[in-house]
Amino acid sequence: MTRPPTHSPTHSPTQPATDSSAVIAETRAWVDRAVIGLNLCPFAKAPQAKGLVRYAVSTATDPAALLADLIAELERLAEAPAERIETTLLIHPQVLTDFADYNDFLAVAEDTVAELDLEGVLQVASFHPDFQFEGTTPDDVTNATNRSPYPTLHLIREHSIDRAVAAFPEAEAIYEVNMATLETLGAERWAALQQQCRDDAAAAGPVPVPSPPPPS
Repeated sequence: MTRPPTHSPTHSPTQPATDSSAVIAETRAWVDRAVIGLNLCPFAKAPQAKGLVRYAVSTATDPAALLADLIAELERLAEAPAERIETTLLIHPQVLTDFADYNDFLAVAEDTVAELDLEGVLQVASFHPDFQFEGTTPDDVTNATNRSPYPTLHLIREHSIDRAVAAFPEAEAIYEVNMATLETLGAERWAALQQQCRDDAAAAGPVPVPSPPPPS
């Protein structure tokens, strides 16, 4: 459905952010305005509206600490009923801000899912401020389909994907539709949408920060 990301670094790393409440507010605004607003994921609206998306902020400053948080969040999602947590966005603003490093970590994330015996149960999708698909240039606006305010690991239930595909028979076409959507939107309007997300976050004020996962 998607082209693989490239390993080449793109823009300069994002500035680290330590205010978890602000990080969640901006990420939530991005989900509302970009992911749902532009219909980049037809399956995202329902869990967002029902409050079933867990927004977890990792304070990790190195990959080892992030891996520990990832393991805890994978285990939390696997153990929780879907009626309580449908999916998790693990946001890590202080580590893997360079896209090449982030991209390398995705292999670690996939191996971790396997080591936890969660293959076929959960998978990890990728979002990053400097996300770049293989074969594109850094300023190609189509990269924005996977560009989030902060480096983020999206933990998804496999059964949710199966259910969504069953409800949306042409799921394979989503990628092509998203490319066309961003090309029509253009870089200037994408930048304006990003600013709207920041404005929304500022206007929202403090938002509840989920409790950290228990030690694994």
